[in-house]
Amino acid sequence: QVHLVESGGGLVQAGGSLRLTCVAAGRTFSNRAMGWFRQAPGNEREFVATISWSGGSTLYANSVKGRFTISRDNAKNTVYLRLDDLKPEDTAVYYCASTPQSTYSYYSDRYDSWGQGTQVTVSS
Repeated sequence: QVHLVESGGGLVQAGGSLRLTCVAAGRTFSNRAMGWFRQAPGNEREFVATISWSGGSTLYANSVKGRFTISRDNAKNTVYLRLDDLKPEDTAVYYCASTPQSTYSYYSDRYDSWGQGTQVTVSS
């Protein structure tokens, strides 16, 4: 497992942008695929984006494709999620997660480490 800490959430108007950052503690970060999930009040946690260990492969939920970008810097043990053209329906707590597998996954049960979450609120 790795210890994950997210930051970068906040309140933004519709159409605005944010960049979420997740810093990992642990020497195995570069061997692990990473993901972002989100949970809105009253809803189940849902997949947002995932990236392979090398950063060479990514996958997005249809609802964010073309608006969000996941990336990573293994030298800094950090994964990012750029959120552009935000919509009120993007409002949620965003969680960073790490899986021991090197290939990406959109299944939350493949992830063994989770951050505490960062709130993103989009006003209309």
